Amino acid sequence: MFESLKKKFSETVGKITEKVSSTPESRVEEDGPDEKAPEPVIEEKPEEEVGTEEAEEISSDAEDAHEGEGGSGFLSFFREKRITEKDVDDVLWDLEMALLESDVALEVAEKITTELKEELVGRKVKRSTEISEYTVEALKKAVEDVLSVDGVDLQELVEKKKPLVIMFVGINGTGKTTTIAKVARYFMKKGLEPVIAAADTFRAGAIEQIGQHADKLGVRLISHRKGADPAAVAFDAVSHAKAQGKDVVLIDTAGRMQTNVNLMDEMAKIKRIVKPDLIVFVGDALTGNDAIEQAAKFDEAVGIDAVILTKADADARGGAALSIGYMIKKPIIFMGTGQGYDDMMEFRPQWMVEQLFT
Repeated sequence: MFESLKKKFSETVGKITEKVSSTPESRVEEDGPDEKAPEPVIEEKPEEEVGTEEAEEISSDAEDAHEGEGGSGFLSFFREKRITEKDVDDVLWDLEMALLESDVALEVAEKITTELKEELVGRKVKRSTEISEYTVEALKKAVEDVLSVDGVDLQELVEKKKPLVIMFVGINGTGKTTTIAKVARYFMKKGLEPVIAAADTFRAGAIEQIGQHADKLGVRLISHRKGADPAAVAFDAVSHAKAQGKDVVLIDTAGRMQTNVNLMDEMAKIKRIVKPDLIVFVGDALTGNDAIEQAAKFDEAVGIDAVILTKADADARGGAALSIGYMIKKPIIFMGTGQGYDDMMEFRPQWMVEQLFT
C-alpha cells in the first residue's frame, strides 16, 4: 500500500543528504571565530613508541569511523554548515514532479515541498546523519499537516443521536454498495442495530445487490420498486428505525456521474426530506485526482461531511489518500482494504505517516 509514495520520500531523503554532504561549502565554518573549535594539542612521542603496526591500527580505526558515518566521504563532515536553498531546490523540484506522477494534487505537492524547504533551509548541521534525520522529520511534519483535517467521531455521533442517519453518495463502480455493508458490519460489531435503505432505485439490480448484503448480514432492508422516489425510501427507512428503536440508518443512493444534474437534484431531495446527520462520499482510491474532483462536485451539490476511500489495499500511488482530505477539507473516516465485510479500517493520519516512513 502506497509503495510509490514511500519510495519517492525515501529517495528525497537520500538525495538531500547526499547533496548537502557533498557540496564543497559543507566544510566551510560559517560561525564566527568565537565558535571555532580549538586547535588540537598533539603530544609528541618518541619515534620508537610509535611502531609501524600501531600506526596502521590508528589509520584503520580512522577509516572505520569514517565508514561508520555512511561509507564514503560525502556522508560525513566535521564542521558545522548551514543548509542553503541551492542544496535543496533541485531535489524539491524532483519531489514535486514525483508527487504529481503519483496523482497527488498540485496544491498538496506544493504545500509539502514548501514546508520541507522552510524546515531545512537555514538549519545548521554537523553530520550527515543529522541531515537525514531532519529531512525525515520535516517530511513527516509536512505530510501530517496535509492529512490533519478535523475528524468525525462516529462513536460520539451514535451516542448523541438515535437513529444516526448516514447518507452515502458517490459514482458507480467505486464499491459504494459493498462499503455500506461493511459500515453496517462495523456498527453491528459495536452492538448496534443498523437499517439499510435501498434508495438507489435508478440502477437495474441495485436493490437486489444491496438486498443480498443485507440478507448475509441479517440487517433489515427497506426498499421500494425500481424507479420509485429515492427520498420516499429513505424516509420510510428512518421512520422504521424510529419506530423499532434501531440505532443507525444507512442510505444507499444512485451512483451516476457527478456531472449529472438529475442525480444531484435527487441527492438534494433525499437530504431535504430525511436531514441526514452525516453525508459520506465513497470514492475509489485508484482513480487519484478523479476521486478528488468527484468529491468536490458532491460537496458542492449536497455538502459532504466525510470520505471513505475504497480499494486502498491495491493503491500503490497513494495520491488520493494523501490529497482528498486537504483538498475538500473533509476527513477520511475509513479505508477499504479488501472484499470481506471486515476489510475496512478506520483512518488515522498518524497511521498513514507511519506507512510512508517505516
